[in-house]
Amino acid sequence: MSVWLPSAPCTPGACVRAAGRAGAVPRAVLRLTAVTALLLAGIALSPLGARIPAHLVRRWGRAIVRAAGVRVRITGAAPPDGGVLLVANHISWLDIPLLAAVRPARMLAKTEIRRWPVAGPLAARGGALFIERDRLRALPRTVARIAGALRAGAAVGVFPEGSTWCGRAQGEFRRAVFQAALDARVPVQPVRIRYRLADGTASTTPAFVGDDSLMASVWRVVTARGLVAEADVRPLLAPGSHPDRRSLARAAQPGPPDACGHAHAVPLPPPRRALAGADASGRAAMT
Repeated sequence: MSVWLPSAPCTPGACVRAAGRAGAVPRAVLRLTAVTALLLAGIALSPLGARIPAHLVRRWGRAIVRAAGVRVRITGAAPPDGGVLLVANHISWLDIPLLAAVRPARMLAKTEIRRWPVAGPLAARGGALFIERDRLRALPRTVARIAGALRAGAAVGVFPEGSTWCGRAQGEFRRAVFQAALDARVPVQPVRIRYRLADGTASTTPAFVGDDSLMASVWRVVTARGLVAEADVRPLLAPGSHPDRRSLARAAQPGPPDACGHAHAVPLPPPRRALAGADASGRAAMT
């Protein structure tokens, strides 16, 4: 694996605090069944592609998050129609359907996701753009593909941190992917994602980080109670409002994460040369 690949120091043991109960198994099984059914429905309908109305895709994304037992709260103005680069911080596998609930988009994902059961076929049939994260030479070609999709009027969803973080800390937005928005002359729509408990306390339960397995993360979510997923649609960054990808990435970067009420030992990484990291799944190896 190349040394430039983005990574986060977050781990399940150090960062993730579960919010489930021992008696929650029957409810969790029902939630897991509902999530699986919705994903399979998405796979079955994905060959229809752009012919599916956007409002139905938004409802489907929201329904997946709700089926997992997580309330959805979306704030801010609706993203514009047409070509737009949709960028968000990355915490959980839930981020993907949550972003779809904001604006249906072609997601940028690592090539390994093609081999995943359920998620792989769903991503490929849904028009995902894949990036070879361990091949630096492939980066300009990936940026060109993103720019082409944006010029064609598509929304492209990207997690520029290139890795999931627990929510109590966050990564730096990589700059290269923002070059696609500059080249295509389309706006950038930042979205800030947070997960909370019903009382407003920030929660790391949905985080999918470190050596966590996808099934362990999913089970932690479906056994939890009172989780709320928040997507804050921030002000649009219009074409020409920033002269280069560095300033554009800095403007799209969300503010400091909320404290969770307990100590956090994860340090923020030192600045690095900006290389695109787009994740459509989770953690460091996930785009």
